[in-house]
Amino acid sequence: MSKAVGRSLPVSPYRRVVTDLMHFSQQVPAVTVERRMDLSELVAARESASPRPCWTILFSKAYAILGRDYPVLRRSYMKFPRPRFYEYPHSIAALNVERRLPTEDVVLFCLIRDPENRSLEELAAIVRHHRDAPVEELSTYRRSAAMGRIPWPLRRWVWWGALNVFGQTRCHNFGTFSVSSIASQGAGLLHLLPILTSALHYGLFDDDGRIDMRITFDHRVMDGATVARILTDLESVLTGEMMRELTASVRQAA
Repeated sequence: MSKAVGRSLPVSPYRRVVTDLMHFSQQVPAVTVERRMDLSELVAARESASPRPCWTILFSKAYAILGRDYPVLRRSYMKFPRPRFYEYPHSIAALNVERRLPTEDVVLFCLIRDPENRSLEELAAIVRHHRDAPVEELSTYRRSAAMGRIPWPLRRWVWWGALNVFGQTRCHNFGTFSVSSIASQGAGLLHLLPILTSALHYGLFDDDGRIDMRITFDHRVMDGATVARILTDLESVLTGEMMRELTASVRQAA
């Protein structure tokens, strides 16, 4: 009886981009800080809202609001021509949007500039566009597809330059922070390899409205004590400013 034989599959341009992303993420000295938050009142307010904003949008706006008071959240470590920090004037949130293509599932960057100055409805419309529009219309998809077709090792040099030389290009193409979640699939991310200075990720709500909120950050840019204070202030923003915005939207709808 003959043995079963497997098959070799080509690596798609998208998977090449993911491979490059992991290559450079492994060079970031990342540390994770966690805080358990009581968001029971915010959970109740969100349940009453119509339309109901997704948690990723709520957390992204709250985190961007903190970027006003914590410039370190808008900084990136740059290596060339000398080690330095580049500070962007405002926040750019990088959210993950999963799309199903004929040959594979891909996760695209949804970049939102100035999320702290946008309404929840506007943020939701941007995410919805990235979720529903033809992928050919999305600049992030076209950019990723083009990058994946550049021959290696030239592709790695393009990545290195974008991440380590040109600060404005880095923020324009990758954002200043990311928010990642698989909570909609009933799971949480415990460990990340972030390519940006900070990545916000979280687990699942328990029955009492508590959730484990985590920030994985580049230790070259900031320290754990700073991130602990950021998490404390993030809870205050969520239970304060975000709570008021949700409550106002409920009143307006009523």
